[in-house]
Amino acid sequence: MKWIPLTHLFTALFVTTISQPIAAQSLNISTWNIEWLTTTPDPNVDESKRGESDFKHLSDYFKQLSPDILAFQEVDSEAAIANVIGPNYQIVMSERALPNNARHQFSDINQYTGFAIKDSIEFKEVPDVRLDTGSSSKLRFASYVVLKPSSKKPIHVLSVHLKARCNGAFRNNRHCKTLRSQTKHLNQWIRTREAENDAYIILGDFNHNLAYNGDWMWAQLSDSTNADLSTRHVQPKCRVKSKRNKGKTRTYPSVIDHIITSEQITSSHSAQKLFDEQAVLNFQLSDHCAVSATVSYK
Repeated sequence: MKWIPLTHLFTALFVTTISQPIAAQSLNISTWNIEWLTTTPDPNVDESKRGESDFKHLSDYFKQLSPDILAFQEVDSEAAIANVIGPNYQIVMSERALPNNARHQFSDINQYTGFAIKDSIEFKEVPDVRLDTGSSSKLRFASYVVLKPSSKKPIHVLSVHLKARCNGAFRNNRHCKTLRSQTKHLNQWIRTREAENDAYIILGDFNHNLAYNGDWMWAQLSDSTNADLSTRHVQPKCRVKSKRNKGKTRTYPSVIDHIITSEQITSSHSAQKLFDEQAVLNFQLSDHCAVSATVSYK
């Protein structure tokens, strides 16, 4: 029997270890605005009126989506989102939903951001990022979690819902001015993450077509950063119920739900998850299809 000196054995083990590539980890992530989702409908908001069959179809859609992490928007309560996602997920609601933040809540129905995260995924909650800084602001609280916080490479994640009515070119009105202000806050958050070498993902309803060639908002959002628009090539195919004629469907001309990633993260398979068109007509689903991607990181 030939004996191998321990020093040679340790050297061989070390070389073998460092020569093995580190396997990339992947997550399936989605963002979905579920349009006035609540268990206590407001009589003045038709979209909030959902029965058992509506929730069942939303739940069936979510099961097909089956994300590791869902960033949601327009959800009124933990009970409402739980009726859609079912078991095996941890729910994180915006801190605006907490009782001590009553001054930031509407008295009838609220639209909160948040997350549904698979039970197997470790995370920690971080205070919301305020995108509207008024002392009594009731909207634009970006939910914030850090995935795998005890690992060497945690990922900072935001769920956002930005100002509507400024989807295209910048116009000198209050809607675009408000959206520009929110964009500046997000850009500063990205710059801070990059200065600290943090991996990050921003998901949500931006109410704006960031993928338009030369878009002003994307230019401002990504200014002096390495942010990547993972949804740049997602095609607008989502069919939803027409606002004017409930017996017909319509397709929005552009994608306004987006996923933004840092340079440490590779994103692929970005796409909308389409509704069944007949289900859109028969049930109260949402005016947004979910947008998903697979992200990988080392």
